[in-house]
Amino acid sequence: MKTMIDWTQVYQKRTERAAIIKDAGSLQQAVLSGRLEQYCDVTVNEALVLGLLNQNVRKYIGIFGHGSTDLAEVLRTYQHAGLVRVYNVRHETEASHAAALLKWQYGETAAVVTSIGPGALHAFAGSLTPQSNGLGVYYIFGDETTHNEGPNMQQIPKQEQDLYLKLVSVMGKGYTLTEGNALFTALKWGWQTTQNPAGEQPFYLLLPMNVQSAMLTDCNLLELPEGSPIPIQQCANESALEQAAELIRKYEKITVKIGGGARKMSPEVLREFLQKSGAAFVHGPNVPGMLPYNDSRNMTVGGSKGSLCGNYAMEQCELLIVIGARGVCQWDSSGVAWKNVKQIININSRLEDALHYNHTLPLIGDAEVVLKQLIEKLDASDISASKAGESEWLQSCAAKKQAWDQFKAERYNHPVLFDQKWKRDLLTQPAAIKMVVDFADGVGAVKLFDAGDVQANGFQAVEDMIPGKTFTDTGASYMGFAVSALLASAMADQGQYTIAFTGDGSFLMNPQILLDGVQHHVKGIIALFDNRRMAAISGLQKAQYGHEFATDDVVDVDYVRLCEAFKGAKALHGGYSPQELKAALQEAYQYDGLTLVYISVYCGDDELGGLGVFGSWNVGNWCEAVQQEKHRIGL
Repeated sequence: MKTMIDWTQVYQKRTERAAIIKDAGSLQQAVLSGRLEQYCDVTVNEALVLGLLNQNVRKYIGIFGHGSTDLAEVLRTYQHAGLVRVYNVRHETEASHAAALLKWQYGETAAVVTSIGPGALHAFAGSLTPQSNGLGVYYIFGDETTHNEGPNMQQIPKQEQDLYLKLVSVMGKGYTLTEGNALFTALKWGWQTTQNPAGEQPFYLLLPMNVQSAMLTDCNLLELPEGSPIPIQQCANESALEQAAELIRKYEKITVKIGGGARKMSPEVLREFLQKSGAAFVHGPNVPGMLPYNDSRNMTVGGSKGSLCGNYAMEQCELLIVIGARGVCQWDSSGVAWKNVKQIININSRLEDALHYNHTLPLIGDAEVVLKQLIEKLDASDISASKAGESEWLQSCAAKKQAWDQFKAERYNHPVLFDQKWKRDLLTQPAAIKMVVDFADGVGAVKLFDAGDVQANGFQAVEDMIPGKTFTDTGASYMGFAVSALLASAMADQGQYTIAFTGDGSFLMNPQILLDGVQHHVKGIIALFDNRRMAAISGLQKAQYGHEFATDDVVDVDYVRLCEAFKGAKALHGGYSPQELKAALQEAYQYDGLTLVYISVYCGDDELGGLGVFGSWNVGNWCEAVQQEKHRIGL
């Protein structure tokens, strides 16, 4: 008969191990110094935590349940030793958003932990954000037992194996630990997936409940893979680089447009390339600040909800240089933004993205490395000298930039309009967002934008001078992302003061931040813009069909009182004038904790109440015309 495990001894040995590793500085150092035996009896869950320590995954966010009690016990021991930190929250999707921003803004890889069934599905839905934005996050889900003794509670009620593995594999890469010794391979795959410089992704690790506490006898602690650096790619095709340089020589009307895959690129390298290629610059909505807003070449954001100047530079260019983008529908107006493009150079780390368009010369590799190679080619010829100075192309773009600034100023200079629903004067959303943006920039705060009308007006209003000051999930456009992601500022090693811009709809998707923000000592502001409707969709409905439907709210919610119910959180009314809003923001900033500033905003037909739409989009009854135009262009 098999000897039963002495769990008291297991817990004692685990506690001793954790203390030794903490004192030694790392698992490897503890073993190599002789203080820790190389071959130990450890449970699968403890080996998992040790393996993630090797990859510098030290932060766990989520909700424990019957599918993860053993993992919770392991993490309790290692947190007590000071090796990891666990953040319990009130919703698994919130945990996912916090982990996503922790990687996006701070570069820290975290693990989202859930039980089985509904909790895993909540986190899985939230993982659409890191998947869409190229962020490496671990997802650790409890899973049904491998003995199939009967249906496990909360799992998919179907007699079929590995259903959750099939589910997560549609989104990204997953692994089910059907046997404990498979952990070593799972951790290798996890590192390659979450740290891949060609495109990070979430990694889903499924832990059957009966495997988690199984004992790995004589587990080789040095077999647990370390986080080896993964080299970045360069373009090895000299001929392609020379062809790209000749295309730059050939064309005058050149536009460089970047996407989220270029976010780690050096702004200095980008600026040098723009100068030597004679190109205008347009950015996607989630990478403002890569070139200072006031740079004469910066035509700001372009696309379906872009700017006058950004869309002009896209529509009129003849040579397009794409850097680090997937070609998401709104990024390029469903492909119809390039009305005069003759040739495309696409710099990307993934072949499928580099060949998204026809008439393309692909340069496969890391954006910054390839740009440096291309700069060398331009310098080696007379191309850089011939592109120096302000061309007619750049002058025409600059005129459009001036018109865009005037267009925005007109709206900012008329910040109050009468609202029919509220029966009073209210701040317009563009003006109110601009005031909060200016306040954030003035105090050095990071800005997070939730989905919807707030997001759309936000990336038109932002005028960042450096990268990393604005984060907006335009890949998944997940409602509730910004307020949930506020948690990252409290979890990061060097957290920054953060302001989340959210609408009433997005906020109600994830209001548990009011509890978790206090619980985990978030210092920041929730700027809640309330127009009591889904304004982005109702506006789209009216533009397409002349009527809005099922996007309006009739319930008056007192968000200030709601926030005040959470002791430790502060709530302020932003008032109805610029002076009142500025005073509320200043008071909120002085509070040592989480503050909600409530702002009721105008919604109506007055053109001064919005920042406009200057691009097409393959949606609703616009589809036929947009698709016809795309086929006419032929890219």
